[in-house]
Amino acid sequence: MLVYGKNILTEIDKNKIRKIYISSKEYINYLGKNNLKYNFVDKKVLEKMVNGNHQGIVIDIDDYEYYSLQDVEGNLVVVLDHLEDPHNFGAIIRTCECVGVKSIIIPKDRSVRITDTVVKTSAGAIEHVKIIRVNNIVNALKSLKKDGYFVYAADMIGENYQQIDYASKKVLVIGNEGKGISKLVLDNSDFVISIPMYGKINSLNASTSAGILLYGMVKK
Repeated sequence: MLVYGKNILTEIDKNKIRKIYISSKEYINYLGKNNLKYNFVDKKVLEKMVNGNHQGIVIDIDDYEYYSLQDVEGNLVVVLDHLEDPHNFGAIIRTCECVGVKSIIIPKDRSVRITDTVVKTSAGAIEHVKIIRVNNIVNALKSLKKDGYFVYAADMIGENYQQIDYASKKVLVIGNEGKGISKLVLDNSDFVISIPMYGKINSLNASTSAGILLYGMVKK
């Protein structure tokens, strides 16, 4: 997988690196100090390799190795119910790392996966958060509940998130950008929470919602 950008160079696990391509001399000292070999190429070569703003560096790394449900870590877990936008995913990963979330669960089917865009948007945070893939979200929630977690699903029909007395072990479920959280997932949640809306638009971007709710849950 090809990833790119300044943050990636300093955050990525060096053992995952296959090749490094640079078009800017600003990286040479860092690469030399860390004994990292590189290929110096014209920036047009990098532009053909990736579509985003490469900032003069592209790194070929091993594909991401997903974790399993048995690897869940931490008292606050995030579940993404068929999220599709890689930018939202990357932003949520970044917020999760900042809040201290160690595990994010996604389904294997009909869901965003780890791509170069996700890695770039996460700004290196993906190296510090476990991305867990499961066959079935509902079954994963049932398993977590058996382990003492309480499930909080984010939906417009829910109670104000600021008025909830959260459990010590908790799961936040964020739904699909368009369809929201599926009925089965809602039915298997312990609480449904929402963010109060005061404007004319009645919903927020998935990553924005996740950020507000996560900090609210941590604060409680």
